Amino acid sequence: MRMIPTIALSLTLILTSFSASAQSGLYHEKEVNNRLLVAAVVDKINRECKSLSVRFFKARAFIRRTEEIARSLGYSDQEIKTYTEDRDNRAEMRKRRDRYFEANGASSLDGESLCVLGRSEIQKNSQIGAVLRAR
Repeated sequence: MRMIPTIALSLTLILTSFSASAQSGLYHEKEVNNRLLVAAVVDKINRECKSLSVRFFKARAFIRRTEEIARSLGYSDQEIKTYTEDRDNRAEMRKRRDRYFEANGASSLDGESLCVLGRSEIQKNSQIGAVLRAR
């Protein structure tokens, strides 16, 4: 049984889970936003590349650790949720994700290029690759 719908939902929640008051603060938190970028990249690769899937437990641990980091920086769960649900923040993260793809020879519009990138990330055992696996 594939856990993809659950993990895709979890990744979407982390992307859509970070308050108007915290928006400017969390926007400047480099580590949190870098981890959100990883989640966005993994989510897109998972949705578009049928030969790769998400390691459910590693993805959940990654998501929880991202939330812990934001909390340790003084942000409440509500601030985190509001930040990631913000439409403008989500659009900006998609732009960052697409720039990452482009910089690495892939396109969000080309599933096969995302597969190639995903396999490369797995080979490098990067943060992205650690959450993906070949089927």
